Amino acid sequence: MTSKPRIHILALGGTIATRPDSSGAMQMGLGADDLVAAVPLLKEVAEIAAETVSRVGSHSLSFDQIHALAAKIRSLQVDGVVVTQGTDTLEETSFLLDLLLDLEIPVIVTAAMRNPALTSPDGPGNLLAAVRVAADPWVRRNAAALGVIAVMLDEAYAASDVLKVHPTRLNAFASTQTGPLAVLVEDRVVPLALPVREAVVAARRKLAGASGKAQPVALFWMSLDDEAALMAMMLAASDRLGYRGAVIAAMGGGHVPERAVENVVRLAQAMPTVVSPRAGGGPMLRKTYGGPNAEIALREAGLIWGGRLHPLKARVLLETCLRAGLDRATIVELFDAFG
Repeated sequence: MTSKPRIHILALGGTIATRPDSSGAMQMGLGADDLVAAVPLLKEVAEIAAETVSRVGSHSLSFDQIHALAAKIRSLQVDGVVVTQGTDTLEETSFLLDLLLDLEIPVIVTAAMRNPALTSPDGPGNLLAAVRVAADPWVRRNAAALGVIAVMLDEAYAASDVLKVHPTRLNAFASTQTGPLAVLVEDRVVPLALPVREAVVAARRKLAGASGKAQPVALFWMSLDDEAALMAMMLAASDRLGYRGAVIAAMGGGHVPERAVENVVRLAQAMPTVVSPRAGGGPMLRKTYGGPNAEIALREAGLIWGGRLHPLKARVLLETCLRAGLDRATIVELFDAFG
């Protein structure tokens, strides 16, 4: 008899692990054993071990906690790992794990949109789907090429591409640039694609051993009639309010309002500052539009181009680069690889 793969479930908290208090409000409370007990079919798919890492909503997770989680995953002697957490930051935490882990086993992140007190909660189904993906032969053979995977609503997504695109719907997750890597049908995992991962792999090599102190990165979302006065206030403050880098979610293919240019350029002169598309991802322009507020002038002024990375993922990569002590030239090189 063929042995089942050994899958280790690490529970962090989130909607998938909530239960109602005396007022009916949902609170963190369920642990890994509770999640497993709710899905009897798991034991037919794999040998399951379950461990509660924390009972924290993903909105309150920290970079340090995800670094510690990555170290824990590296220490496990198993055939695959499933992480359960909240959806609020899943697009960020899964990408950070992808930057930190260089493994030959599947690492799957999943969550829930509907809490266990609602009709048809999706947590049990997502957990079963995540374990099926982790145990699937094609996924296991291609684990290194696939990297960390997010599994939600019977679809599997590359961590570098997955986004939360709706605050409450069941189908809240998508990879708008690339689509899913695989889908689940009946009890099968149906492969669709392998992700383009050269930029992630190159970044991971440079980030190996990124174990320094947290390096706060500011996120500025550019909008209509914005002169970016908050940037000037931050630069005038003692120790720049603690920030060591910044990401600017820019308009269009990499533009900011003309009235904001002075503050944007000053920020880039003071700290590594990455420009990423506020539209949510997709390679930006590099040499199309003239003027002080467009891509040609901004790149010449020292802004780092974030390629196809969503601003949230650009912030994750920049923080990790700074934590690893990389110099500016290397940071530019890593971001440039994302297009």
